[in-house]
Parts: sequence; C-alpha cells; structure tokens
Amino acid sequence: MGSVRSRKSALDITAQLTNSYCSLGSEHATATLPAAFNDLLPHFLVEPEDNFIVKNKPVTLTCRSTPATQIYFKCNGEWVHQDDHLIERTIDPATALPIMQVTIDITRQQVEKIFGLDEYWCQCVAWSTTGTQKSQKAYIRIAYLRKNFEEEPQGKEVTLDQEVLLRCHPPEGVPQAEVEWQRNEDVINPGSDLNFFMTTDHSLVIKKARLGDTGNYTCVAKNIVARRKSNSATVLVYVNGGWSTWTTWSSCSAVCGRGWQKRSRSCTNPTPLNGGTSCEGQNVQKSACVATCPVDGGWSEWSKWSACGADCSMWRSRECSQPSPGTRGKDCQGLDLQSLNCTSEQCPQTVSGAEDVALYVGMVAVALCLTLLLIVVVLVYRRKKEDLDSDVADSSILTTGFQPMGIKPSKPENSHLLTIQPDLTTTTTSYQGTLRSRPHTTGKFSMTNGPLLDPLPNGSHTLHNGKLNSDPAEFVSRLSTQTYFKTLPRDVANTSYGTFNFLGGRLTIPSTGISLLIPPEAIPRGKIYEIYLTVQRKEDLRLPLAGCQTLLSPVVSCGPPGVVLSRPVILSMDHCSDACLDNWAVRLKKQNYEGTWEDVLLMGEELVSEPYYCQLEAETCRLFTEHLGTLALVGESLHMGAAKRLRLVLFSDAYCSTLEYNIRVYCMDDTQDVFKEVMQMERQLGGRLIDEPHILLFKDSYHNLRLSIHDMPQAHWRSKLLAGYQEIPFYHIWNGSQRYLHCTFTLERLSLSTCELTCQLCVWQVEGEGQSFSLDFNIAKQDTRAVDAEFLLMDISASALAGPSAFQIPYLIRQKICSSLDAPCPNGADWRMLAQRLKLERHMSFFASKASPTSLILDLWEAQHFHSGNINQLATVMADIGKQEAMIFLVSDGEC
Repeated sequence: MGSVRSRKSALDITAQLTNSYCSLGSEHATATLPAAFNDLLPHFLVEPEDNFIVKNKPVTLTCRSTPATQIYFKCNGEWVHQDDHLIERTIDPATALPIMQVTIDITRQQVEKIFGLDEYWCQCVAWSTTGTQKSQKAYIRIAYLRKNFEEEPQGKEVTLDQEVLLRCHPPEGVPQAEVEWQRNEDVINPGSDLNFFMTTDHSLVIKKARLGDTGNYTCVAKNIVARRKSNSATVLVYVNGGWSTWTTWSSCSAVCGRGWQKRSRSCTNPTPLNGGTSCEGQNVQKSACVATCPVDGGWSEWSKWSACGADCSMWRSRECSQPSPGTRGKDCQGLDLQSLNCTSEQCPQTVSGAEDVALYVGMVAVALCLTLLLIVVVLVYRRKKEDLDSDVADSSILTTGFQPMGIKPSKPENSHLLTIQPDLTTTTTSYQGTLRSRPHTTGKFSMTNGPLLDPLPNGSHTLHNGKLNSDPAEFVSRLSTQTYFKTLPRDVANTSYGTFNFLGGRLTIPSTGISLLIPPEAIPRGKIYEIYLTVQRKEDLRLPLAGCQTLLSPVVSCGPPGVVLSRPVILSMDHCSDACLDNWAVRLKKQNYEGTWEDVLLMGEELVSEPYYCQLEAETCRLFTEHLGTLALVGESLHMGAAKRLRLVLFSDAYCSTLEYNIRVYCMDDTQDVFKEVMQMERQLGGRLIDEPHILLFKDSYHNLRLSIHDMPQAHWRSKLLAGYQEIPFYHIWNGSQRYLHCTFTLERLSLSTCELTCQLCVWQVEGEGQSFSLDFNIAKQDTRAVDAEFLLMDISASALAGPSAFQIPYLIRQKICSSLDAPCPNGADWRMLAQRLKLERHMSFFASKASPTSLILDLWEAQHFHSGNINQLATVMADIGKQEAMIFLVSDGEC
C-alpha cells in the first residue's frame, strides 16, 4: 500500500514539474535565459542544515539554488506536498540568472511518526533546463534533557593539599548536555583558577585542596532544552593539628636542691580546623633539676694585731672567705678591718702591756675553739639534711605509677622455643590494672587508682598440654568482686579465662562465636598475664542508642583493661547486619572507666594510626586491638535498604497431656550467643525444636513484625488467639538491646485423641520480606533429639588454650615465614602477594603499618581457620608465591 502511495505521489510531483516547465516556457517567451547559461546545472546557494525541535516549536528548513526552475523537498524518501512549500523567486542582478528559494516547516508530530526508524532527514532537489541536483541531507532530531543524573558528586572530607575528585555523569540528552561546575552557586572557571581541572568525562579535579575550597559543589548540565542541577556535594577541607616547637626550659622550681623545670608546646603548627584531629602527645614536659643552694659568706679569723705604729695605733683584718658568698648568697655583715689606739704617754712600753697581750691571746684562742666547734656542728647538720632530702627525692618514684616489670625465665634464651614449658611459679609480672604476687611473698602493694585482680590463692598455676585447669566459678567470683568489674556476670558458661605468656594462646566462649586470639609475642617476654573473656547480658549494659542506631553484636568484655601488649590481639564476634557498608555507618563503641560509652572506630574509615582496626566479614567481625575492655558494634542505617538478620526459631511443648498446646516463636538477632541462650532456656523448660531455624532480613522501614498461623484443620484444632495475627513492634527488634523476643501461639485440640498437628506459620515484616514454616508432626510422640541433639552439635572445644596447641602453624615455622616474606621483594613475592592470595587486599595499608606485616596476616588466618583451616592449603599458597619455605609445612609437629 505504501509503495502505491509513493508512486502516486511521484506521478503528482512529475505532473507538477511538467506544468511548471510549461509555465516557465511561457515566461521565457518574453524573457529568455541568456544562451550562455542554457547548459548549466543548478547549484545550491543555501542547503538545509541539521536542526533540533525544542518542545513543540517547528523547525524551518531553507534551500536556495540558481539557476533553478523548481525546487522540492524530499523527507525520509517521500516528496513533501507542494502546498507545504513556501517559494520565493528572484533574479541575480549580477548574472541575470533566476534564484529560487524554498522553505518548509517540520513539526514534532512529523518526526515522532517515524519513531523506531532511522533518524528523520530532509533534502531538496533542484531542477534546471539541463538537469537536477540534490542537496545535503539535514537531520531533524527532537531535543530533550532527562531529569536524573547518571552519577552525582558525593561529599568528601579531605586534608589540606589532598587531591579531590568529584564525579558527574550528566543526564541523557539530545543534543548532548554541556557541563559546568559551581561552588556555592558561583561558576568555576578552570581557565582562571589552575587548581581546578575538568576531565573529559565531566569530573572535577581539585589538584590541591585549599581551605578556601571548602564549600558546596554542584554539577550543572544544560542544552538547548533545559538546565539541570545535581545535588550539592559538600567538600570539607580539614587541617590536622601540628605541634609547635618546644619552648626553652623554665628555671628550676626549687631555689635550693631538687626541683622541676618544664617546657611546653602548642597545637598551632597548624591549628586543627574543620574537624581535623588534634595533636597527639603531651603539650607539657617536666624534668628533674637540682638548683645550687645559695651560700652566705662567712668571716675568716682575725689576723694578729699589728705593732703599734708611729701614729700610736695598731690594726688587724679578716676576710669574707669562710665560706665565700656564692649563688646569690649574702655577703658577710660587719667590718673587715679594726684599729686600736695604743697612745699612752707617747706609747711607753709597760709591764701591763704584756699582760694585756696575754689576755688578748687567751680570748682569741677561746673564740677560735668555739668557731671550730660551730663549723663541725653545721657540717654534721647539713649532711644529715642532704641524706634526708635524698631519701625523700628518691621515694618520689613511688608516685610516678607502676611500670611493667618482670623476671626473666630461668631457662637460657637459646633453648628450643616450642619446648619451653612456662613455669608460672617462678615467673611473675605486674602491669597496670592487675597486680600479681610472687609465691611466698608476704608484702603486698595496694592501689586505688585502677582495677586490680587479687592474687590467686597459692600464687601458682600449672599447664597440661596447653589446656588450663582451674576452677571457673572461683575465678568469676573473684573477678566480679573487683571495683571496676562489678557489672561482670557470674555466669561461668559465658566466661573464659586463662594464664598466658609470650607464646600466646586463645580464649573461646563455646557455641557463641566469640573468641580472643593472643598471637605469639603479643605478651612481652618475661610477662605472664591472666586474661578473661566474657559476654555481657544486653539488659545489664544498655548502650545509649539514638535515631536509627541498633546493636549489631554481643557486648563483649576482655581484659583486664590497661594491660600492656606488644602487638594487637584479635577479638572475633558475630554480627547481624547485612554486611553492606553502603547501607550502614558501623561504629565500634567502648566503655571507659567511668562507665560511659564512646566511639573509637568508624568502619570503612579506619586509620592505621588508630589503636583499633576491624575486618567485617559476612557474619563475623575481626577486631585488631592492643587495648582490652568492653566493646560492641553499633550500626546506624543510612537508608531504608539497611537490614538486620533475624533468626526465627520454633519450639513447642515436649509433652502434651491437656487440650492446650503451645508453640513459641523466637525472633532474635542472628548471633550464636543469643541462639545458645535460647537453647539453654528451652532445655530447662523441656521444650523441643520443631523446625530448622530460618533467617529473615528485617529492614529499617519502621514496619512491625507480624506472626500468624494458617491452614489448621478446623475439625480438630482451633486457635485461642482473638486477633488474626500477633505483632512485635519495630523498635523492640531494631533497637537490639533485648536478648530475644518471642510470641506464643496457644492452640486447643477438640479431643485428647487428636495427636497430629498440621499448619502453616508465617512471619513477615509489613510491606517487607517473610518466612513460612510448614508444620506437620505428632504432639504425643516424644522427641528425644530435640534440644539435647542441638547441644551435641555445638562447639565443645576447650575454652582456653595456651602455647603452641592454640595455633595451627608451629612457632618456628611461623618465624621462618615472617622472615621470608617481611622483606620487600622486587617481583612482589612477599607479604603483599600472600595478602592477595588470601583475599585480604583491603587491609594492605594496615598490614604495612606494622613492623611485621606477615605476622598480622598469619594471625588473621589463625583467627579465621582455627577449626576449619587446612594448613596444606596455606602451604600451597606459599608454593605459588615461589617461596621454598613452603616445604617446611611438611615437617611433622614432632620434628618441629
């Protein structure tokens, strides 16, 4: 049908052209073309050009040709009707040739009609007496600009002079949108400010962030249709504080004897700005000093009287030299020269003169004796005072705080490390937070400024095959009596402790997923620490949660706090988040000595300089730390896509002798410690597990959790629940401060002979996901496998392992691996390749910040694979790296 229409149209156009030629001939009867131009083909003075239809405004196409007798447009292969052409004819005054101009309008509807075909195009065809010519094709497109950006810039916090990249992919549009950037609504011109650079994909690069670059950045896309703005991205340029130089030491605080002098510095080089970190370290330093005491001058003895002179006088002198005044001491008071008149009858020599001389000599002798006695008394007094001052000054060390001390083991250092059996009866230690006593020592120190553990009853322990044998109840009771540990539970089943030395070890709370790995060399050599690990009851320690925050892990205490460690230990515990950091802001919180909780780490933004570092796995959190204490993971949902994992567990009465029958549905955080507690409680109640646990993703959508029972045989059973379903409020679940929540469905059988129960139990979040349980069982049949069987499947390994038995990699082999991989290798066959093969690339910077990166990688491997690790697989990884040391894994434990 289309081809017939096209042919008909072409015939119409031909007829039109014939008539035009005829009319043109009639015109030439009066005004013929010059003979010189009869054989010219038409050429175009103006050809149609590409254009865009903006909104509903039509587009005008123009075509001008000379010499031309007729011009027609053809669009998408079809001739445009002659009525749609606007024709103008003129004569070129220079050549006397006819000029013909034709225009047509293209509407949006015309272009939209060919949707799905090639782009809409038009061209014009010009005729002359000699022949025809075609113009170029002009493409007509409908212009548009989408509203949503394909990628919008994201806010960032950067340090001074750091490079900043803000990405922007403008919305799809025709013609393609141009992009410009604005800062605080002012257009950024990279040409005038060379610190800005715009990439070919429209991203903005700030080469070196300046304080003035702080602001709100907006990506603006525009074309002939519209102008779109992205969401603003806040760039905060912060400055970390830096110390100024130390001031000069002040003068000694004491005028005489032992004193102090100090110097200071300020965090002003530079001053922290825009949330930058403050300076770490002390701003004041003190140093002991000894000031020279002032010495007052003392007179020497008078000299002998001189002979009576011609002026009938005699004199004597003394000097201020016993001692001479020094260090701002006082000068001697009094005369240093005395004279005496000896005139008597023109100075006659009489017998009485000799007697006076004897008298004077006697008086001088007595004065000299008294002076010597006084000097001796002063010297004795000063010496005693100096001794007393020295004792008082030396005793000041008692006020400076205890430092870690220890006595080296009696065995030589070159003995085989793996064969050392620590003798805890001869090796003692003390550290801040715990004070241990040596055996047979009667003296005890008492400290009130920190939590202390009392010494064990006999001050000794024994190790058998790496396992610790002691009375857990006695330890928990003793631990919970300390001042700082009043809140620690007395639940022996949820507490583990052990005594460890430099060989390290492992503490595990069975069936909870909570463990503490103490790597070799984490405890300094010569030290022995008694370390505990316990899980707290959530209702005993309520965390201050606000807004969208929720508790994602158990609250775990390990300690004692303040213990000095040489390298990080690894605390492993379950979490119940969906493990997608894009959905969460996960923070590690720690309880300080005052009992308040403080943030110590934001997941995903860890700094290697911080004392905490975390690896978040699908269901487990591995925390590296050198500071023990009470810790918990708290998550804050960033949007409604964030979800917590709930474990749904069903229990029923093990025996039913009445018409009523109960089904209990527990909704708990998907962590092993809570599941263990529910299993223990149901074991005491005599309940039985009636279906496998199911996992439900509970989203931050403010909707409650609903539970209902369906499809019960109405002839035998009925529900005593008045409503169609039960609900658990959203905040009760999201807060996570309660250990578990449950609903009880009370069913009633119509006859005691009814023993079969079939029904469908549904648990779902309103407008969210749900789980269903298909129940079909005999309530009269005793289920002996119920809860006891589940406990048999739980972890029954030792709660404390010390020394080599706590690790899969022998100590000497571990040392060889570290020495082989710690040193950088040009081809990358070092610890970096080991981290890549073990899929730990994200933690490269953390590993590199430590003295032995390989040790941390092996520690993490031990923490992850204690029960399921295959040491031969690790040997294969070593072989792939190209290290011959991989062969050492074939050595048996006996050979090691």
